[in-house]
Amino acid sequence: MQINIAMRRMVMAMAAMLLSSVAVLAQSPGEPGMEDRMKALEAAAGAAQTSGDNAWLLLCSALVLLMTGPGLALFYGGLVRKKNVLATMMQSFIMMAVITVIWALFGYSLAFSKGNPLIGGFDHVFLKGVGTDPSGYAATVPALTFMVFQLMFAIITPALITGAFAERMKFSAMLLFCSLWAVVVYFPLAHMVWGDGGLLNAFLGGAIPALDFAGGTVVHISSGFSALVCAIYLGKRIGYPKTPSMPHNLVLSVIGACLLWVGWFGFNAGSALSAGGLASNAFVTTHFGAASAAIGWLVIEWIRQGKPTVLGGISGAVAGLVGITPAAGFVTPMSALIIGFVAGIVCFFAVTGLKKALGYDDSLDAFGVHGVGGLTGAILTGVFANSAINTVFKDAAGNPLPSGLLEGNGKQVLNQLLASLVAIALGTIGTYVLLKVVDLLVGVRVSGEQEMTGLDLTQHGEEGYNLDLDLVASGSGLGASMEPTFAAAASPVSE
Repeated sequence: MQINIAMRRMVMAMAAMLLSSVAVLAQSPGEPGMEDRMKALEAAAGAAQTSGDNAWLLLCSALVLLMTGPGLALFYGGLVRKKNVLATMMQSFIMMAVITVIWALFGYSLAFSKGNPLIGGFDHVFLKGVGTDPSGYAATVPALTFMVFQLMFAIITPALITGAFAERMKFSAMLLFCSLWAVVVYFPLAHMVWGDGGLLNAFLGGAIPALDFAGGTVVHISSGFSALVCAIYLGKRIGYPKTPSMPHNLVLSVIGACLLWVGWFGFNAGSALSAGGLASNAFVTTHFGAASAAIGWLVIEWIRQGKPTVLGGISGAVAGLVGITPAAGFVTPMSALIIGFVAGIVCFFAVTGLKKALGYDDSLDAFGVHGVGGLTGAILTGVFANSAINTVFKDAAGNPLPSGLLEGNGKQVLNQLLASLVAIALGTIGTYVLLKVVDLLVGVRVSGEQEMTGLDLTQHGEEGYNLDLDLVASGSGLGASMEPTFAAAASPVSE
């Protein structure tokens, strides 16, 4: 039976060769040969892959921008008092405009041009050489697409810091500080971790081969620890902590958190820079990490405080998204469940216990969630990184080497810790120096009277909720029944 099968296969192979030869001989002199057809087929396949990867990365760019506005704007806006809702949302919105211009002029060049281990060069100033041809970072997408994708990360990072000083910083000071912070802190750190030859780049010759798939150090540790410095430097809000500063609209915050969750798929899965299996892994681990962290936060909150709160649930989800960010493209989905659960619990204690013990006023817990969550995720990346998911290290023969502690590469935890310390040092020192400079130039904090009135009116001359007072004057219908509510809203010092 086996002989018969072998004979049939030989006959079929010989027939195929004969038909192929006949086809070549039958070609007209002007028709392309088999080699030309194969080249055309390969070119078509390459064009299809480029189109698919480009479409995916453009979509992810839009998703990351969605995270800032409306995601972060709504999330932060709902957590402040109603007299500060517009000012808080404006801080996220204005970053979308200002950072874009800085990035186009020289920011992208400082982050991704070849330079030294600490900062890029000026090869791409004014986006020189950034066109439709692929860049050295993403072989199947235009350089313009890679540039705009990275821009969205640069936009949201300083916007995250604003949660620490919400309700008490001048708009002019915020604008100047965040712009300078992007130049002094974000651009160098992005180059160190992701730029060609950067100090912390594990793929392109970094002296400290740290793993940061989508921004655990670059985005979250840097912004979170900078937020802590801002909170301490500006001091506490008037009345804090004796006078409660409750969120004025948790509905807005829930919507914002859900938009952040959705947008984070672009943040993490897009960092694969192609629409392949690595993007799928990052997508799944992102979702698993967020879900597990939300449960972790709620469980510990339920045990300790007797009730699982909506604010706790959305805070836990964001903590999980932060924690899984550096690991998304290096760990398995099951590891993501562990990382998320741990991040949710650790961030809960940072927001409740650590904040109370140290006495700082981090208005919207930017440090407790992003700083602590980012640091937790960075360290756990070194523990759970798996070479089967993403081969980072190879031996001289090109064979995969272990990536994380559980695979036998304990040194990677040290690399993660060193990279985290670099981000912490740059963020904290740079932030303190910049705050001193901005304070000398324009002053950083609003007056006590302005803080009591609210930043919406004092900084922008507008209110987030303009209720129709004509209904009150009419003394009938809905206006009559809700007169106390309208009167309270009209008060310039209402919460």
